[in-house]
Amino acid sequence: MSDLLSLHEQLARTVLVGRELADVLGDVTAIARGAVPGVEAASITLIRGDRAYSAAYDGQLAKDVDEMQYDRGYGPCLEAGLGARTVVVSDVSTETRWPDYIEQAAARGVGSSVSLPLPFQSVTVGALNVYSRRPHGFAEEDVVLAEEVAAWTALAVGNADAAARTRDDLAHLRIAMQSRSVIEQAKGILMERYQLDQDHAFAVLSRVSQTSNTRLREVAAELVRTRVLPGG
Repeated sequence: MSDLLSLHEQLARTVLVGRELADVLGDVTAIARGAVPGVEAASITLIRGDRAYSAAYDGQLAKDVDEMQYDRGYGPCLEAGLGARTVVVSDVSTETRWPDYIEQAAARGVGSSVSLPLPFQSVTVGALNVYSRRPHGFAEEDVVLAEEVAAWTALAVGNADAAARTRDDLAHLRIAMQSRSVIEQAKGILMERYQLDQDHAFAVLSRVSQTSNTRLREVAAELVRTRVLPGG
């Protein structure tokens, strides 16, 4: 219980807002390595679309072994992330799954590992991976602690995804507002010059856009900038 409370305190001190995701996850992997017994290296695998990568790691062993799996397209961390289930390798010397990966992981010094899926997965899926150089390096209570870290990781990744969507939405809104503004200015020019109403002024812009195969906003911007319709 004291280990769990200590872990919660460390995670609670990790600032999520206003920081780059890589920095937050770097803190999280350091906490996993320091607070979860048996962990000698830790990493966080993120999967977006068909691309998997280590978003953060603490200990070169974790990064090297993760990349072995990415190169092959399979392994515990990918199975945990994509399959949304915890994957335990208790002893690499007796593990029969992914034989070529296991052989290389053993040669690199891995004795056992646990890969835990990030709960609350959405746009980005992934896993927290912890490695030990000893066989049977993780007790059940160690896995429980690692699950807490995975949950916190999912929260950080979810916040980052939400922030990215918000930035994209704001960017699209800004572009839409700019487009609307320049189109309104162009309509005003045509209305004044040719004594047109709003609908007819817009129809002129639309017709020029179609005949010149140019975006409506670009036609309007050209008129506002030069006072001449493209092709006119």
